[in-house]
Amino acid sequence: MEELMIILKYAFLGALQGFTEPIPISSSGHLVLAQEYFGLSVSENDFSFEVLMNFASLLAVLLIYRNDLTRLTENGLKYMTKRDSAYKTDFMFIVYLIVGTIPAGVIGLLLEDQISASFRGIAPIGGALIVTGLALWLIRNLKGRKSDRNLTLKDALIVGFAQAVALIPGISRSGATIVAAMGIGMKRETALRFSFLLYIPVSLGTIVLKINDMNVGDMLIPYLIAFIFSFVLSYFSLKWFMGLMERGNLKYFAYYCFVVGSFILITT
Repeated sequence: MEELMIILKYAFLGALQGFTEPIPISSSGHLVLAQEYFGLSVSENDFSFEVLMNFASLLAVLLIYRNDLTRLTENGLKYMTKRDSAYKTDFMFIVYLIVGTIPAGVIGLLLEDQISASFRGIAPIGGALIVTGLALWLIRNLKGRKSDRNLTLKDALIVGFAQAVALIPGISRSGATIVAAMGIGMKRETALRFSFLLYIPVSLGTIVLKINDMNVGDMLIPYLIAFIFSFVLSYFSLKWFMGLMERGNLKYFAYYCFVVGSFILITT
């Protein structure tokens, strides 16, 4: 019975992380909430679980954006070899993704531990969710005019710094980047694609930095089940979110963040 309960716990945590990772409500914040209100948690320093869940969500993003990644790679190489202006937009999009990765990469390496320590506890997560809700509310009706060919280095840096802000527990990475992207005039489709393609190098970096700390041990089965749940839920959650973005329904996530954030602050 104890083994079954462990498996069910990790299945739930994998599903929770997978479902909340793509949408703008903070997956890390919700894992803390699961620990605080339901007593569901992994070891504080369990890097194995963190890396595996991160990898599961990354695979889902790679699967959904595989055509974009293939096109960008092929056209980027063609531009580098042929200097044909027809491929410049995709080449520059890659450059902007690289530039956008730098702020979170540098700040994460230098300050991640200090940031986590400064915002430790559940109350800061409640405040961060309310901030996320306000940001989503402010850009809920924006449609934007900038497509891939209209982006600039400045745009990439702004979105990149927004991604760095998401190092604060409770601030959604997808929420921060999409709010920044739409706030500077990107179309919804462009903002969404840039946000999740920007997730790929950051996620890979996290996996590379922490993979040496992995130690599955006798938790292979629970971790494998959590991985599967996280991958499946990440895939369908991102697909669902793409549909909501297309219809301009970000306000519902704002409402959710307001309600959950307020509940946390009232009960702590």
